[in-house]
Amino acid sequence: MKLRIFTEPQQGASYADLLAVAQATEQLGFDAFFRSDHYLRMGEGSGLPGPSDAWISLAGLARETSRIRLGTLVSPATFRLPGPFAIALAQVDEMSGGRIELGLGSGWFEQEHGAYGIPFPDLATRFDVFSEQLAIIDGLWRTPAEQRYSFAGEHYTLADAPALPKPVQFPRPPIILGGAGKSRSAALAARYADEYNSGFAPVERVAEVFGRVRTAVADFGREADTMTYSIAQTTVVGRTEAEVGQRADAIGRGVEDLRSTALAGSPDEIVDQIGRYAAIGASTVYLQIMDLSDLDQLELLASAVLPQLT
Repeated sequence: MKLRIFTEPQQGASYADLLAVAQATEQLGFDAFFRSDHYLRMGEGSGLPGPSDAWISLAGLARETSRIRLGTLVSPATFRLPGPFAIALAQVDEMSGGRIELGLGSGWFEQEHGAYGIPFPDLATRFDVFSEQLAIIDGLWRTPAEQRYSFAGEHYTLADAPALPKPVQFPRPPIILGGAGKSRSAALAARYADEYNSGFAPVERVAEVFGRVRTAVADFGREADTMTYSIAQTTVVGRTEAEVGQRADAIGRGVEDLRSTALAGSPDEIVDQIGRYAAIGASTVYLQIMDLSDLDQLELLASAVLPQLT
């Protein structure tokens, strides 16, 4: 089981905060540091010091870490043009020595689009944009050196692109897709994804999602073991019940609510909860850490949970 640290910087975090968590993630033995890709805080609060661009911050972290994987859950297709985005991602991959992973989605948070002047079309159009971006990014990266890449779609047209630079990872960095695994998203995953993530859902629902994606993978003609299945869950751990309660309070959640909907409790409880997801095929867990100032929680996860699962 791979354990990855997943953060939500739009809730209020500086680059220095992210750097401290990423370096702790590396030093403590976790597999990866991931972050969300949002420009607006969700819920109440000021969001100070304000949002940070996901891939600019990951580029910085690429130069200040040496082992951990780095990526997003997930970058909205509405935020960036696919051609320049493929260039930027390839550059960050080179800066990291080949350690990035791209989580990509259609975008859903309408308010952040309005706040920063980003177009937010209807869901069907967003999904079409997302589908074309997947095809373009994958196509640019896979095009052999010294060959050209062209694409003609409803939303994007590329004419004789040099398809450069190439990422360090060959033939390309891993692509992570996610969601409810309905027919269209499952089919896209079967075609493009290396990993499928089901976030913030109970075991029974995740099992249904994984089942639909497995069917799509088989229908596409892929080997079953070429797809990784992962989950993401808010995580609160404590040595005592009082410590669990303090950490729940710090993120504005109730302990019982967290126990029933997330990963919460003692280290042994966290291990048992993760084990239920492992039983349905999850091999990677993104531990969503909301309080980025609490590095002691990372140390507890590393010393008391990580050894039981890896």
